[in-house]
Amino acid sequence: MKGEKRLNALEVALNNELREREFYYQNAKRTRNPVGKAMFKQIGDDELEHYERLKQLHETWVKAKKWPEKVPLKVKDTIVRDVLKDAVKKAGKMPKGDDDDLKAVRTAIDFEAKGEKYYAKLRDEVTDPGEKAFFDLLSKMEREHFLSLKDVEELMTDPVSWYRKKEHHGVDGA
Repeated sequence: MKGEKRLNALEVALNNELREREFYYQNAKRTRNPVGKAMFKQIGDDELEHYERLKQLHETWVKAKKWPEKVPLKVKDTIVRDVLKDAVKKAGKMPKGDDDDLKAVRTAIDFEAKGEKYYAKLRDEVTDPGEKAFFDLLSKMEREHFLSLKDVEELMTDPVSWYRKKEHHGVDGA
């Protein structure tokens, strides 16, 4: 991938991360559902972390007038699944979500699916091992968000099945 195309891709990623972060924070404030609130806040925090790392990378690129030879940036691992499990345990019985919650979760699922594909595409277009590793990490984190959001969608639409699957209850008494 040529330098200018890399910079453009980075700018698109910056805008996406910022827009998504705001979406998550707004929904964390809006929802009354404690599981949704915790999950939206955590993913918003993750997106802020992505934004900060991408911004740092962008500033380095602009200053040097070329893509950095090394990408020494790290991104914290997401803990969204742990947050989701803890929130469900604390909530006891899952409070009923509303249509806005479900709509927000489904919008977020779409964001994360697109983000995962976008970062995977960037990863596949670069040759530098450091760049590959960086975009691969972002792609995997977006995948983790996607899977967590799918869990929440199932929890909201079919809580009995969700609890049964998560609690690993069997009918054989084991």
